[in-house]
Amino acid sequence: MFANNNAARSYASVGLQTGAITANPHKLISMLLEGAMVAIVKARHHMVAGDVAAKGSAINQAVGIIDSGLRACLNMKDGGEIAQSLNALYSYMTQRLTTAHLENDLKKLQEVHKLLADLKATWDAIDPKARARLATMENRA
Repeated sequence: MFANNNAARSYASVGLQTGAITANPHKLISMLLEGAMVAIVKARHHMVAGDVAAKGSAINQAVGIIDSGLRACLNMKDGGEIAQSLNALYSYMTQRLTTAHLENDLKKLQEVHKLLADLKATWDAIDPKARARLATMENRA
């Protein structure tokens, strides 16, 4: 479709950046969770292929999304037990990813991917728009 891979990457990057800029806070967290999962899938691919540098880059990307994206969004002052639990979970994930890189351990990558997938499914289930639609339907009944 694109004659130049750089052009395709640039196009995709602009689309992603535009999506992030226009996303509501709930959607942004969902995008961060998905981005971390995609980075882990890339890391797994590179691990299997034996490409240590690319594996490290993908794992660093996932760690960056978790630490600088997801963890940075936590409101530790007002978030209570949920924020504390998520902070501990994010810390655990970054530790497991680091260990997966050092030990070349696919199971640890898969573990973090599953944790992120479960968290994303739960997060998406509490979509404010979905709750509003449900409340509207309940009010009609």
